[in-house]
Amino acid sequence: MDQRKRRKELSQEIRKKIIDKHVKGKGYKTISKQLDVPVTTVAHIIQKFKIHGTVANLPGRGRRRKIDDKSKRRIIRMVTKEPRKTSKEIQGELQAQGTSVSDRTIRRCLSQSGLHGRRPKRTPLLKTNHKKARLEFAKLHVDKPQRFWENVLWTDETKIELFAKAHQLYVHRRKNEAYQEKNTVPSVKHGGGSVMFWGCFAASGTGCLESVQGTMKSQDYQGILERNVLASVRKLGLSRRSWVLQQDNDPKHTAKNTQEWLRGKHWTILKWPSMSPDLNPIEHLWKELKHAVWKRHPSNLRQLEQFAHEEWAKIPAEKCRSLIDSYRNRLIAVIASKGCATKY
Repeated sequence: MDQRKRRKELSQEIRKKIIDKHVKGKGYKTISKQLDVPVTTVAHIIQKFKIHGTVANLPGRGRRRKIDDKSKRRIIRMVTKEPRKTSKEIQGELQAQGTSVSDRTIRRCLSQSGLHGRRPKRTPLLKTNHKKARLEFAKLHVDKPQRFWENVLWTDETKIELFAKAHQLYVHRRKNEAYQEKNTVPSVKHGGGSVMFWGCFAASGTGCLESVQGTMKSQDYQGILERNVLASVRKLGLSRRSWVLQQDNDPKHTAKNTQEWLRGKHWTILKWPSMSPDLNPIEHLWKELKHAVWKRHPSNLRQLEQFAHEEWAKIPAEKCRSLIDSYRNRLIAVIASKGCATKY
């Protein structure tokens, strides 16, 4: 073994043993042999004890920090106020104030303070009126009993692309294996196509799922509701007298003829705040569905549609129940953020 290999720092216990043996009259070589510590290390520890009266590490050891506490607090204030400020911009501001430090040191300082560089989450563009409506919805419904949410039929539309986008997938590979077929995502011009789906679910499980042919208009939407809503209400065992339909404020849903059609049905509609996908738990099921479909690698749109229906039926009722049991947490989060977007 290479004798020059760097050893680990001696523990306080070993250092004290060295001093104890030295006080009892043991020589450097004897102590070295008994404790398996180099003679030079034994001599250094004894000399340090004679000068400083301690075997503990002395203050001031190691490389001096380039950023003092004052500069560190200044850097943290900068990014807390403006999270998009880059390390280069911070470096320039510090230099203008007479502090010269590298951008790498700035990034390390931020990381040590728990401020890591991350891609910003994409959220809906919420205007003041959106935030106000979201806050009002949350406050109005936060104390609703659990049985109310258990009788809501949650609905929405989503588009599933034939080939998953590369940024939505990860592969574990070696440096020179990037272009092996198993590590690539096939791409074709215009994305290979996609299928639009309308779906619904409740606390007791998933309801109907229907693919949308062509561009959906308000009349098409009414047809989807006619074919699927009451069938899903019966399938999921919702209360016939107190079940509630949830839908967002898509123009097809709020169109005048759709509203008249819904009034004719005498269904109870949950008044919904615009720009609020985080309040609709079906978004979690859409994400799960897309990943399940992409894992099966459909080669055409017909397969994609088939796989989507199969995977939708496989979503466990426990998953649906969990989303509804914790629904109040979403409302609390909206209230806490004063109507802004939440982690949901």
